[in-house]
Amino acid sequence: MSGQQPRRVDPDVDLHVPADRGELAGHPVTVLGAIAAGGVLGALARAAVQAAVPHSPTGFPWSTFAVNVAGCLLIGVLMAVIGRRRVAPLVRPFLGVGVLGGFTTFSAYVVDVHRALAAGAAGTALGYLAATLVGGLLAVAAGDAVAARLLDREGAR
Repeated sequence: MSGQQPRRVDPDVDLHVPADRGELAGHPVTVLGAIAAGGVLGALARAAVQAAVPHSPTGFPWSTFAVNVAGCLLIGVLMAVIGRRRVAPLVRPFLGVGVLGGFTTFSAYVVDVHRALAAGAAGTALGYLAATLVGGLLAVAAGDAVAARLLDREGAR
């Protein structure tokens, strides 16, 4: 393994930098507070979208679908930024884990699928199940790719 760059654990944390190592154990309450504050904001935003665009048990849950795909797009953008720029230590916990973790919702996704199945709308349930998975994967890849390209272009100037 000599001559190779060691793999970093996380884009925010370089274990070879004493300040980064100390951050992991030194400020757990601060990190948890940032995650909690972000989670509140993300969950409130999701609840607002879901209240604004309700759906019947047999209808396609557009609000949950939009929230999850948009959240995946934004997490892709965030990871591209964090991987290419120096950001404050609490950016990833606050935005990535907190805001976007609270905004996106696996639990509502599964409940929506279950409600559709229980209401006899198996086609809607399976379509939604597949569309969210594929849409989320494509969105995170697109967010990362587009943001990376823009950041790399900006860095080349």
